[in-house]
Amino acid sequence: MRFSFSLLQSFFHQKLPPPEKIGELLTLHSFEVKEIEKIEDDYVLDIDVLPNRAGDCFSHLGIAKEIAAILNLKIKKLETNYKETKKENIRDYLTVEVKNPLACKRYTAKVIKDIKIQQSPDWLAKRLISCGIQPINNVVDVVNYVMLEIGQPMHAFDFEKIQKKDKKAKIIVRNAKKQEKIVTLNNEVYELDKNILVISDLKSPLAIAGIKGGKGTEITESTKMIVLESANFDPVAIRKASRKIDLKTDASLRFEHNLSPFWTEIGIKRVCHLLSKITECKIVSGIIDLSFVKMTPVRIKLPLGYPEIILGMKIEPKEIERILKKLEIKIISKNKKEITIEIPPWRQDLKIPQDLVEEIGRIYGYYKITSRIPKVYLSLPEQNLNVFWENFVKNTLKEFKLTEVYSYSFISKRAKEIFDLKNLLEVENPISSEYQYLRPSLLPNLIEIVQKNQTYFEDISIFELGKIFKNGQKVEEKKVLGAVFTGDKFFEVKGIVEGLFNKMGIPNIWFDDYQPVPEENLSSLWEIGKSAEIKIDGDKIGFLGEISSEIIKNLKLKKKLVAFEIDFDKIVQLASEEVIYRPVSSYPAVIRDLSILVPIEVKVEEVMNEIENNAGENLIDMDLFDIYEGENLLEGQKSLTFRLVFQAKDRALSSDEVNEIMEKIIDVLEWKGWEVRK
Repeated sequence: MRFSFSLLQSFFHQKLPPPEKIGELLTLHSFEVKEIEKIEDDYVLDIDVLPNRAGDCFSHLGIAKEIAAILNLKIKKLETNYKETKKENIRDYLTVEVKNPLACKRYTAKVIKDIKIQQSPDWLAKRLISCGIQPINNVVDVVNYVMLEIGQPMHAFDFEKIQKKDKKAKIIVRNAKKQEKIVTLNNEVYELDKNILVISDLKSPLAIAGIKGGKGTEITESTKMIVLESANFDPVAIRKASRKIDLKTDASLRFEHNLSPFWTEIGIKRVCHLLSKITECKIVSGIIDLSFVKMTPVRIKLPLGYPEIILGMKIEPKEIERILKKLEIKIISKNKKEITIEIPPWRQDLKIPQDLVEEIGRIYGYYKITSRIPKVYLSLPEQNLNVFWENFVKNTLKEFKLTEVYSYSFISKRAKEIFDLKNLLEVENPISSEYQYLRPSLLPNLIEIVQKNQTYFEDISIFELGKIFKNGQKVEEKKVLGAVFTGDKFFEVKGIVEGLFNKMGIPNIWFDDYQPVPEENLSSLWEIGKSAEIKIDGDKIGFLGEISSEIIKNLKLKKKLVAFEIDFDKIVQLASEEVIYRPVSSYPAVIRDLSILVPIEVKVEEVMNEIENNAGENLIDMDLFDIYEGENLLEGQKSLTFRLVFQAKDRALSSDEVNEIMEKIIDVLEWKGWEVRK
C-alpha cells in the first residue's frame, strides 16, 4: 500500500529522519517497505502491511503510530474541532434506519449546507496523487483524504438528490432486493441480490454499502447541501458482496480487514473540520450515530516473566512498560509478577498475552535477541514405521530403475468392464463418469497409464504405493504396492520382488500357483499359467504375473505386460531394519550353466527347488536366463537354461568339488524323468 511521506510528517512536530531511514526502521520493527519513490516534492513508501494489522495500519495514522513507537516520538493530536449552526439540527433534515444491524455495526451521519464545491488546495491534491487517488472536488477529496489519514472510508451524498418525505431525507441501510440495479460513480451498472447490503433512500439504492457510491447522488458543482456518511460494516458481508459483483475499492479493502467501529465519529468530525477550513459551508448541529456493538475495552493480564519464556531474552519490567506505553496500550494495574493492560479500541489484533509479547519483541528489536544453546534435552521424535518403510520401498524401487506415479483413487465404468471388476464401491456424486467407482486395485490405473504413454516410451516400468477399497461384509481400505512393466519380463520382475523383500529383511518368500477364483476382482486380470501368488510362510501377500492377453488386445497395447500387487500393510509388519552382515568371500566363484528338457507343464519354480535342495551351501546364486519352446524340440517339451554360481567362504572351490555337486544335481533331475542336455 502507498503512503505519502509528507502526510506521515504531518502527524509529528519533530522532523522525521529521511524516507530511506524510515523505510529501514519500519522493515526492522513493523512491516517490509518494498519500495521508496520520489513524486515531485514528496516521497511515496510502498509498505507491505500484514493482514492482521490492516485494521489500523491501512492508514497514515497507523503507520505514524508505528514510527512514533520505534523512534520514541509523540503524535500530534488529530484536529476535529469545527463550528455548527445553532438554529438548525440534523434531525430537521435527515433520519436514518438500519434494517440489518448485523451487517452494519455503526452508522454515523452529518449534514452540511451552503457548501461551495471547488478545487482542493494544492497540498491536499498532491498528497492524494502521491497515494494514487485522482482529485475530483473539495468534498470528495477531503473524504478520501481522511480515509488515507485514519483509514475510515466515508461517503458524501448530494442532499437534494435523496428521496424525501415531508421535506426530510431518509437513509435506509438494508439488503438489496432481487434483481435491483444501481449505476455507480464509475458509470457501471450492477445487478444486486438479497445478500448485498445497500444504502438506500425511500425509493432506490444510493450506494453499495462499504464498496461504491451511486451516480444518482454524486457531488457536482451544483451541489449546495450534502449528507456525510461514516459507517462500519461487517467484513464478511463486504467481502462476499465485493466478490459477488466483482468490484474491489479502497473502501471495500479496508472494511474487509475488520476496521474498528471506533473511527466512524472521529472520521466524520475530521471531515467537518477540514471542510470548514478549506471552503465555505455551514455545518448543521447534531449528529446521527446509531451503534449496534458494545465497544468494551479488552483487558489482558501479562506475566512479567512471559516475554523471556517466549523470546528467550530477558527484558526488564520497566522496559516492557515503556514499550507498551509507546504503543498506546494503557497499564491498568501492576505488581511484581504481572501487569494488567487495556487494549486501545483500534488494535483489534491484540487478544492474548502472546500477542503482547510479539509487540514487545518487535519494538524492542528481534535483532537484539542473541543465540542460545537450548537448556532442554532434545530427543528425536518416535519413528513412524509406516512412513519409514514407504520411503524405503520407494527409494529401493527407484534404484531398480522404476518410476513412481500417482493416479486417482477412482476408476471409470469403462475400466470396470475392461478388467471385469465386480462388487465395486460406487461414488454417490461422482464429478464425472471417469471417477464413478473407488478402485479395488492399483493395476487398472497403472495399465491405463502405460497405454497413454506407450507412444512416447519404448520401455516402461512404473509403480505406485496407494490405497485401494474392497467392498465385502464391511468396507475395507488398505494400502498396497503395485507395479507394471512392459515386455516379456516375468523372471526379471520376480527378481525385483525378491530383491525388495531381501532388502526389507523379509525371509521365506516363495511363489505358488495362482488358481483364479471367479468371485475375486482380479481373477480375469492374469494370463492363465503365467501368474503366481506371492507367499511368505504360507501367508498370501500378493500376486505376480503376465496381464491377460485379452486385456492387452482390448487396450491395444504394443507389448506384453508383467505386473505385481502386494499388500503393503502385511510386509511392513514382517519387515526388519536389522540386516545381518555377511562378508563377501575373497575366494573366486565358479560358474556353470545347466540346460534341462522338461514337459511344458512343469513349472520353473519346481526345477529351481530341486536344484537348490541338492546343491548344498556353496550355491550362492541361481538365475534362469533362457526358456526355449520352439523348433527342434519334441512336442510338449521346453528347454530351461540356468546359470549356477558356486563359492565357498573359506577356500577356493576346485573343479572336482564343483563337478561332484553338478553330478548330484543331474542325478536327481534325471531321476525325476527330466533330460539334462550335455
